[in-house]
Amino acid sequence: MEINSIYPGAMQKPKGHYSPGIVHNGLVYVSGQLPLGADGEAQLGTIEEQTTLCMKNIETILEASGSDLKHILKVSVFIADIGNWAKFNETFAAIMGDHRPARIVVPCNLLNRGCGIEIDCIAALPEFMK
Repeated sequence: MEINSIYPGAMQKPKGHYSPGIVHNGLVYVSGQLPLGADGEAQLGTIEEQTTLCMKNIETILEASGSDLKHILKVSVFIADIGNWAKFNETFAAIMGDHRPARIVVPCNLLNRGCGIEIDCIAALPEFMK
C-alpha cells in the first residue's frame, strides 16, 4: 500500500520532521494544526479566531488530499485553557454544521508558540465511503 505525504502549496512546509498530512488506505491523517497564518506565524487572537484558523488549515490539507471537512471521522483537540471550551465548541459546531465526528478535547498547559489550541484529525477519502 502506498503512503502519500500531503504538502499543500498554500502552506509553508513544517520546520519539524513530519508531514502535514498522510494518505494511506483510504484515510487522511492530519497532523496537529496550530493557528498559523500562510506565513507560518502564529495568530494569537481569540480562541474563536484560533479555532477557525486551525480548521481552515485542516481544510486546506484535506482538500489537497481529495477529502473535506464533511469526511472527518475523528478529531483531537488540545486546548490550553479549559475555560475556553464553550467558545471553542460553539465555533467548532458552526464550522462543522450537522456533521459530528468523534472527538476528544484535552486540556493542557502549554502549546507550541504560545497558541491556545491545536487540532488534528483523521478523515476518509470520499471514494472509500461507499
